This record gives sequence, structure tokens and C-alpha cells, in this order.
Amino acid sequence: MSKSRAIGWVLLIAAIGAAGYYGWQKYEGNKQAAEAAQRRAAVRPAVPVTIAAVEKADFPVYLTSLGTVQAFNTVQIRTRVDGQITKIAFKEGQFVKAGDTLVEIDPRPFQASLDQAKAKKTQDEANLANANLDLNRFTRLGEFATRQQLDTQRSTVAQLTAQIAADDAAIFNAQTQLDYATVKSPIDGIVGLRLVDVGNIVNASTATGIVTITQIEPITVIFTAPEDQLPDIKAALAVAPPKTIALTTDGKKVLSTGTLQLINNQVDTTSGTVRLKAVFDNKDHALWPGQSVSTRLLVKTLKDATVVPDDAVQHGTDGLYAYSVNQENKAELRKVKVSQSIDGKSVIEDGLSPGQHVITAGQYKVSPGTLVTTAVASSDQTQAKVTQE
Repeated sequence: MSKSRAIGWVLLIAAIGAAGYYGWQKYEGNKQAAEAAQRRAAVRPAVPVTIAAVEKADFPVYLTSLGTVQAFNTVQIRTRVDGQITKIAFKEGQFVKAGDTLVEIDPRPFQASLDQAKAKKTQDEANLANANLDLNRFTRLGEFATRQQLDTQRSTVAQLTAQIAADDAAIFNAQTQLDYATVKSPIDGIVGLRLVDVGNIVNASTATGIVTITQIEPITVIFTAPEDQLPDIKAALAVAPPKTIALTTDGKKVLSTGTLQLINNQVDTTSGTVRLKAVFDNKDHALWPGQSVSTRLLVKTLKDATVVPDDAVQHGTDGLYAYSVNQENKAELRKVKVSQSIDGKSVIEDGLSPGQHVITAGQYKVSPGTLVTTAVASSDQTQAKVTQE
């Protein structure tokens, strides 16, 4: 073997040895890195989360909608006689009761007409008294009075009696006109903006009113419901007037609680909805005519339903799911089916059972099998019980 070939073989063997050594070093390094990662995972601290118990409870089922507040009665006050306003006895926005004086119209012309009608009756009563005396005289004369005289006198008495009846009617009419000079409220309600001032001449034929009064105790809310909910609504109404809640349009504040009064007698075919009317006592005047509100109609109550906080239910690519916590304080992913949800609570039809615990906060840090440390959810955060595992 030549000297150059021997040197080549030596270099080749050296290169192979160096490559093997490099590969062994890389393998050992990766192995040590993997073991270090496993050691770090083993000592990784538990993820802090908030949990809540899966409960068994009665769950109210509400139909939600938007509605408009309407007054039970709205009256535009008009005068029934012509005259000049001498007094306005109300303030704009005032609550008035039926019979309260609102406006006074100059009563003198109507008082004069009443006095005139009374005087006319007094005159006719005097004439009737005299006619009765003459009739009595003719009757006592007997054969000395002609039949014609007697019949004429009887006719005169009858005419004057009828005249007095007409006088009574005239007095009643004059008294009515005088009463109309004092405009009174026909209902309990809130007066609106005044449309006339003291000194204005008002006429019974004028379409413009004096003021508008709206009844707000009680008050109604008109709202709609889908036609496919009619069976549940009618079933609830057959038992007792269903509870109805009026809230602000954002649904965050309860304004008043009342009951459903009636279902409209036909369905709107264009929208597939039916109009409903609910009645509210509204003693605190929280509802105002024309106001827009959100409504909740209680149609039924689910008995012993499985209930969890809404925050426990998450949306994934495969549908709804929730993380439960097992006895080893590890997270378990559970697919769930939700049937109802309102006021921060959801009804679980499948996937969870009462007595289990679900994660309500911190899910973004959790995956199946993650060790967690839990804080029990509480309505009072200062009273939340924290359990370190």
C-alpha cells in the first residue's frame, strides 16, 4: 500500500469518528433537554381558576321582547261652553284626581241665564196658581158657568203646568252650562303641557284642547311574542295571569313587575307575532306613556333543572363545552347542551350533573388534564373561599 493511500484511510476513519461523536453529543443534549422539560412540567404550579357548583334548582323560563308603555286612558280636556278663562288651577306635570278643578271660565253669563230661568219658573208658577183658582171658581159655579169656560180654564191650567216643566228643563240646562264653566278632571292622571293661558277665549267648537291628562296608575305595556309560543302563553294564562317584568331597554334594571292581561285576538301574519298587553300598578311612576322597555314574560318553571353560571359555558369549534374539576384538581373538558339561559344562569340538558364543579374564570389558561387551584365563586367577592391544593 502506498504511503498516500494509507494517509487517506486514516483521514477517512478520523472523519467518521468525529461525525459519530458529534451525533452522540447531539443525542445526549436532546435527551437531557427533554428530561429537563419533563422535570419543569412536573413542578409547574397549578393554574388558578374560579369554580362554581353545578346545582339542581327550579329555573324560570321567560320570553323576552321589546314593548311600549301605554296609558290606560288619555283624555284631551276641552271646554263645553264658550267664554274667557279666569283661572287655571293646575300646574303642568301635576298629578290630579277625578273631580279636581282644572280651569274656571267666567261664570257670569251662565249664572245670569240660570237666574233668568228660575225667575221664569216663578212667574209661571204664579200664573198656574191663579189659573187653578179660576178653575176652582168655575167648578163651584156649576150650572152657572158654561161648559166652554170650564174646558178653557182646564186647558189653561194644563198649559201652565207644562210650561213649568219646560222651566225646570231650562233651569237644569242653565245649571249644566254653569257647571261646565268649571272644567274638572274626568280621571286620575298626570296633566301635560298647558295649551291656553288665563284671559284666553275658549270655544266649545275649537279642536284645540286645554290640556291632556294621561292615566298612569295602573298602566299597560304592549309587546309581542312569536306565534309558536302561543300554546305556552295560553296555558300559563289559563292557570293565573303570568308574571311580566318591565326593564330598561338594555335589560339591566327592573322598572316594574305586573301581570299579563290579555292576548290579542289575531296574529300578525306579516311578522308571525301576536300582541300582548300587561298591566302594572306603577305606584312609583317608573313607567311612563310612550316609553320603550324590555319585557320578560314568565311562561313556565322548570323543576329540578341542572343549572350552572353562564361563564362556565364556552363556545368551541365543536359546539359548547365546559371544564369540570375532578377530585385530583385536574380540568376535564365536557361537551354540554344548553336549553335555557337568563340572568347569568344556564340550564344544562346534557354533559354535567348536580354536585360537580365547573370552571367559571381562567379557562383560557386551562387544557384537559391541567392541574388547577380553585377559588369558589361567590356573589360577594370579599367572601370568596379560596382553597389552595
